[in-house]
Amino acid sequence: MKTLIGGAIAAALGLVGLVIWWGQFLMVLAGIVPAMLLLGGALAVYLGFDELKDSWNPDETAESSPASGEGEEVEKYKKEIDELKEEIKTLKDD
Repeated sequence: MKTLIGGAIAAALGLVGLVIWWGQFLMVLAGIVPAMLLLGGALAVYLGFDELKDSWNPDETAESSPASGEGEEVEKYKKEIDELKEEIKTLKDD
């Protein structure tokens, strides 16, 4: 209930402040929008370049995939699960 009341008061104060300082809000918005576009564009370029780089070397990604050593990992985890089951069984018996 306190959160609801606090949120309502904060929203009302924000609305009043937005009406009073509308010009300053637009000035801040005019400064923030280009900066966000620049940062978002840079991030998109970086991610696109990274994806393009991955597509240039398909052999390396196939070799490093988890499917190559999957059988060994499965056996290792099965053995670990069996050991943990035995440990749980012994703890329950005590």
